[in-house]
This record gives sequence, C-alpha cells and structure tokens, in this order.
Amino acid sequence: MSATLGPPAAPLDLQAGRPPILRADGAADPVGWTTHHRTEVRQILARHGSVLVRGLGLRDPALTAAVMQRLTSGGLRPEREPFAPRTRLVDGLQSATPWPATQQMCLHHELSYVPDPPAFLFFACLVPPARGGATPVGDGAAVLAALPPALVARFEREGWLLVRHYNDDVGASWAEAFGTGDRAAVEQYCRSQGIEFSWDPDGGLRTRQRRRAVVRHPVDGRPCWFNQVAFLSEWALDPDVREYLVELHGPDGLPFTTRFGDGEPIGQDVVDVINEAYTAHTLREPWQAGDLLVLDNIRTAHGRDAYEGDRTVVVGMADPVRL
Repeated sequence: MSATLGPPAAPLDLQAGRPPILRADGAADPVGWTTHHRTEVRQILARHGSVLVRGLGLRDPALTAAVMQRLTSGGLRPEREPFAPRTRLVDGLQSATPWPATQQMCLHHELSYVPDPPAFLFFACLVPPARGGATPVGDGAAVLAALPPALVARFEREGWLLVRHYNDDVGASWAEAFGTGDRAAVEQYCRSQGIEFSWDPDGGLRTRQRRRAVVRHPVDGRPCWFNQVAFLSEWALDPDVREYLVELHGPDGLPFTTRFGDGEPIGQDVVDVINEAYTAHTLREPWQAGDLLVLDNIRTAHGRDAYEGDRTVVVGMADPVRL
C-alpha cells in the first residue's frame, strides 16, 4: 500500500468531522469502477485510514461481495471467534454484528484479539435507516495520543486480557464462535492461538487471551491504539443486562469482559476515559443507499450509532496481517 497520493481521478470530498468521500456517482458498472480505481482507494486509505465510496449503487449481496473482492489481495475471509453470531451471505460477505438498535456500539478495531486480524474492513449500506445508524470511525494513532500517558504505559507494558464465558444466554455459543462442536478441535485451536481454556461441568467454555493494546502499523510503523478494551468490557453491557447476568452467573461468569494484562479488573472509569478519547476523534457520515465504507482496520476503529427503522449494512473482512 503506497503512502504517495497524487491528484484523485474521482472527486474526493474532504470535510472536517467526516471521513473522506470518494464520488463514484452514476457508475454503470460498480465492479468495473472499483477495479479501475482500486489503487486510488488504497492510496486514500494509506493517507486517511478510511474512505466512503458514494454512488456505486450497491443493492444486493452478490454485487457487493464482488466489489469488495476487487479491493482485496486474497479475497474476503470469514470471521473467527465472534462474540455474537452473524449471518453468512455470499463469498465471505456477512451481516453486521447483532446489536440492539437503541444502543450505541462504541468504537473498536475488528478482531483485535486474534494474532492475525484483517488489515481491511468493508461496510456496505443496502438499506439505510430512517434515522441515525451511522458507522463512526476514529483514528487509532490520534486516540493513542489523547489517552493519559500513564494508562498507555501500563497497557504497553502489560497488554490487555479478554475473558470470555461461552454459554447459552448471551452472544455466540462456543460451537458458533469456533465453527465446530468438537471439543478436541476447539482445544487444539486455543492452544495454537495462545488462548487459555477450561470447561464447565455443564459444558460451558471459559477462555482467557492476552493481547497487545498498542501496535505499530505494518506499513508506516506509526503506533496505534488497537484493541477492544472498551467495547468488550462488561461496562459496555446495558446496566440491566449486566445486573441480570451477574445475578445468574456471578461476577466471573459474564459472557465477556476485559482486564489489564496482569489480570486486574478494568473499572468503568478507565472505559469512560477510553471512550471519551474515541469521541474526541470520531468522524461520521449518515449512510445513503449503495454506500461503501473501506477501513484500514489496524489504524481505524469503528462503531455504530443507535438508529430507528430498518437498516441493512453488510460486512467484509480481508487480508489478515500478522502484527
């Protein structure tokens, strides 16, 4: 991916508070347009970390997947270890993560808890919501610079810990998350990925995985805040849901939470500080039908605003990179 950006061949709209918008208005052949402008899109990503392509007229999963494929090096890849089940569509395309429409989804980097997360993330809007529902984005380098130095130093030193309890109450089951109902296969996968695991007497699965919270971008080397410390925290759960789950399973039985790398709990105050840094560096643009949002997943976090009405946004992930 080149960091040199010449004059764009398609109109590029740069405005404060919004991601870059590349105009493809009236593209009669969305796949052909994407093939022709592939280098341009990748160059914009190298400079800005995100780009919204408007005017492609994406309306169905098959066309959308074909367009996304043109921007990848190795095609779309299925998600691994999801915290909530998605619907698989065509050619690696998936539904957006199920999340209550009335709740904000805070910013995070997709699959930052696996050793080889996707370098690129794609969102396409097939049906825009009646109100709200944007996919906000935030620069991980800017967020890192905005966080308290002492907090950053601790996360750099210790990393972060994702603790999960797979059960039948909330989120994906362990069979859905690992793509198999074979315990031996799950155990083998966990060992290969550096995941500690234990089985409950009732068949539930508990896992712990320690990951880095700050990484260097594989292309330009810039340090980036890259994790899901806030998003997968127990404090991101609806308070009533959290209270119910604690009563049902105990404080150590929540479906997911995050800790400092040494195992110490992360308080709501820390999660609030992280989310405030994200908020200060968030860009957003309301969805229009047919839009395509392309993200450099290592550099750029994403979330989802609350919304009203129907909303169909589909997701593609591509080009895993070993950080």
